[in-house]
Amino acid sequence: MSEFDYDLFVIGAGSGGVRAGRMAAAKGVRVAIAEDLYLGGTCVNVGCVPKKLYVYASHYAEGFHEAKGFGLDAGPVQFDWARLRDNKKSEIGRLNGIYGNLLRNAGCEVIDGRAVVTGPNSVQVAGTTYTAERILVATGGWPFVPEFPGSEHAISSNEVFDLETFPKKVIVVGGGYIAVEFAGIFAGLGAQTDLVYRGDMILRGFDQEIREFTAQEIVKKGINLCLETNITRIDKQSDGTLVAEFTDGRKVEADQILYATGRKPKTQGLGLESVGVDLADNGAIRVNENFQTNVPSIYAIGDVIDRVQLTPVALAEGMALVRHLYEAGSADVDYDLIATAVFCQPNIGTVGLTEEQARDRFESIEVYRSEFRALKHTLSGSEERTLMKMIVDKATDRVVGIHMVGDDAGEIIQGMAVALKAGATKAVFDSTIGIHPTAAEEFVTMRQPARN
Repeated sequence: MSEFDYDLFVIGAGSGGVRAGRMAAAKGVRVAIAEDLYLGGTCVNVGCVPKKLYVYASHYAEGFHEAKGFGLDAGPVQFDWARLRDNKKSEIGRLNGIYGNLLRNAGCEVIDGRAVVTGPNSVQVAGTTYTAERILVATGGWPFVPEFPGSEHAISSNEVFDLETFPKKVIVVGGGYIAVEFAGIFAGLGAQTDLVYRGDMILRGFDQEIREFTAQEIVKKGINLCLETNITRIDKQSDGTLVAEFTDGRKVEADQILYATGRKPKTQGLGLESVGVDLADNGAIRVNENFQTNVPSIYAIGDVIDRVQLTPVALAEGMALVRHLYEAGSADVDYDLIATAVFCQPNIGTVGLTEEQARDRFESIEVYRSEFRALKHTLSGSEERTLMKMIVDKATDRVVGIHMVGDDAGEIIQGMAVALKAGATKAVFDSTIGIHPTAAEEFVTMRQPARN
């Protein structure tokens, strides 16, 4: 008889926690998983899934307009925000149920409520104490909104999915994934949209040419891009509208102001400090190569450790931890060549090194580039352009980075990521016969470098 109630107690039923709990339970491990908000975590409820559904919605009005060039005339298009929002809620509810069934069918005990660590081997939920041989913290991240006069009137990505009414005028603050994506969603659904970023260019950390090209393209979609400025205060008017005052003295009226200025690890109130778990300045849990904290019985994975804040990374970390703890295997996760996408309009897909990173790392590189108007838009009338870019280490001929801005960039780059993981050279790409007519075939037909 074990001295503990459980072998593994997971705090947080997001992507990483659910995967770790299910995989461990399937191996006969006694698992409990506690969640105080919603099964599936940020990604399923207020992140990847509902965001992508709203991105799909935001494309339709443009699609109806473009259809005229193909001989299809649509009548006046009316957008019903409440229907979209409520249909999204129904889908998320369905997914919540699936996650619950997956956990229970795997043998996990699901405990509703906020879990607080009370000792190296104990957790308390709603006044009940549970003991476990190991505790896994997988609580993810939480939106960060800076404090300034009137900041309480702004919303974050947690609230934006379920607005009572759709705003006619919206200000989105931030320059990363979430800000750029939601600016595209609002503009695509018909809102007058300002995207405000304090830096000189959006999407910091991405390839510079990709950043600049994307900025040009989203402006074509009707987004008013405001760089090198910030909001200093927000005042709420008697009619409920908001007035934002900027660093340059401008005042802009809006129905909603969304702050998408980053996320912080969600570790407040978990009791971690009381048991001596080492935290970084931003609240991230410090772990070793085996996802183990300085308290040997406590582990952490996913956004809460602030390595790579992506859902597939949390899944990989959860599986690696279970492999290490219950199969005596390695906890290694390969963080190299992680593909990612930004679902703005048009999409961005990227894997590997930026041109700037490659120049720093290699003695000599070749940059292949193709920019064009997609076949679809020769009839649609859209001025949207596509950019594809490949970076090659000249000494080895190995492709070290691929970037794309255009329709279905995420879908295309996922396949390219497999090739880069396999170590494909430019010669391999050159010898591959393309699929015609597609945009993706450009990646195997670029023969002359744009620059060295």
